[in-house]
Amino acid sequence: MNININVAPDSKVLGQRAAAAIAGLLNQTIAQQGHARLLLSTGSSQFDTLESLLTYNIAWEKVEMFHLDEYVNLPESHAASFRRYLKERFVSKVNLRFAHFVSGEGDINANIQSLTEEVLKSPIDIGVIGIGENAHIAFNDPPADFETTAAYKIVTLDQRCRQQQVGEGWFAALEEVPEQAITMCVKQILSCKHIITAAPHSVKAEAIFNTITQPIDPQIPATILKTHPDWRLFIDAASAARLFSV
Repeated sequence: MNININVAPDSKVLGQRAAAAIAGLLNQTIAQQGHARLLLSTGSSQFDTLESLLTYNIAWEKVEMFHLDEYVNLPESHAASFRRYLKERFVSKVNLRFAHFVSGEGDINANIQSLTEEVLKSPIDIGVIGIGENAHIAFNDPPADFETTAAYKIVTLDQRCRQQQVGEGWFAALEEVPEQAITMCVKQILSCKHIITAAPHSVKAEAIFNTITQPIDPQIPATILKTHPDWRLFIDAASAARLFSV
């Protein structure tokens, strides 16, 4: 199992530590090859990491950004849109080489094809991959498809995943949460050279415990991250509650 676990006292410190690791890898990659490809995740668990990442001196004009997922038929104007989230919290604040957004509007199959062509041009250097309350990675809910070679696909979201979006305040009620989304697939996520996971908060404690202690299982999608040669997991006292006495 190739995993480095870092336990922070709270989500703020977790975000600082995860951001330091991301910034270090970005600067190292840019120094080695002149540019870097970065994959980002979204949601409330990523707030502190993204905020801290913005404080680092990084040649953002040499960084190309992708992200993991987006709801089907949710306009970018909606508060829960991941495109809106990233533009407001990150992209508008740095001068990226390019930002590739996942769009669930319009001709979705054409959107997926175009995005696939871009993501397959060269490996993603750093993947920032969150873990959901149901242990999903991106929107690969259990049972996750560990075998598909597609880069992105349309998936149906399970109820626990959709309820998490209500719990985080993105939607007022379950019936407002879209039932489908476009997600990066598991094999594509695992193709990142380095994976960093920021997973704070008590609502993630069960998922973190199961991910670390259980065997690799599509019913616990994040367990597949244990097969990656460089996976760094950042958790806080709340999300580590079932693992350690911290």
